[in-house]
Amino acid sequence: MTEPTQIEPTDDVADEVSTRTAVVPASAGGRRFDAVLAELFPEYSRTRLSEWIKSGAARLNGELVRGRDPVRGGETAQLEVVLDTQTHALPEDIPLDILYEDADVFVLNKPAGLVVHPGAGNPSGTLVNALLFRDPSLSLVPRAGIVHRLDKDTSGVMVVARNLPAHTALVEQLSSREVHRQYLAIVVGSMVSGGTVNAPIDRHSRDRIRMSVREEGRDAVTHYRLRERFRAHTALECRLETGRTHQIRVHMTHLKYPIVGDPLYGGPLKLPKHATEELIAALRGFKRQALHAEVLEFKHPISGEPVRVSAPVPQDMLNLLAALRADGEAQKRR
Repeated sequence: MTEPTQIEPTDDVADEVSTRTAVVPASAGGRRFDAVLAELFPEYSRTRLSEWIKSGAARLNGELVRGRDPVRGGETAQLEVVLDTQTHALPEDIPLDILYEDADVFVLNKPAGLVVHPGAGNPSGTLVNALLFRDPSLSLVPRAGIVHRLDKDTSGVMVVARNLPAHTALVEQLSSREVHRQYLAIVVGSMVSGGTVNAPIDRHSRDRIRMSVREEGRDAVTHYRLRERFRAHTALECRLETGRTHQIRVHMTHLKYPIVGDPLYGGPLKLPKHATEELIAALRGFKRQALHAEVLEFKHPISGEPVRVSAPVPQDMLNLLAALRADGEAQKRR
């Protein structure tokens, strides 16, 4: 719905329609319709309400009005609520690593290889299918509660909203850049310092599967700092300020430090000179991008209390880091 979520439509989405009404209080007279509507129906985001106003799904006394039009007070605001639901996605008993849960949210550790949404080529076996098995009521929440996503082969922490108010609040936190998302990335090349990439991202001009830095793209900002340097690689801590598709992967490639194992942006395998057999095997055997969503911090969508959840670094990345360290030690003894 909003730019930061970067959720693409899928064929399994159905629509649920219901009618909601509320009387505009007299004290609201003279104010904009869109602002009053947001107060009458706080469970829906301002972006979603704005879309409904433009489409005619939100009306005043049954009449089409613009968001900027003033209300008099006493009118009836009416919503023909249309929500994307997941009624066509089937629940599947797929194990989930739940790191935190309450009545409003799940926070989970997504393994590499798990697709988030069903779609062409992945009609089942996805995170959505697993979530619907864990909590069938998620079929009534947009996108089964998913407000942001990780690429198939990126591991790590994700938050899922379990009801509509939580979904709305989390989407708005993402939109206003209030969610802290920290990643561990292992890149090719030995960096000398951290920094910030502020470079817009859009679809590649020729390859529609890939994203690229393009002047006409949407703004994208990634902050990164060195965590550990190796002879020909670097472990980075990356923080997303925006949430574009493949953002860290594209930005690191833009800097000429592609992520190890990245099948789209990494290029051919590069082996350091005199690399140990263990490191050669580790690099050749690493078949996904070495990217892990390590920490997620947000305000609880209902209580407003801060929530901080971390996902442990997966074993394949720990093994790669160990091989890089051992290679460095071996070179010192040469």
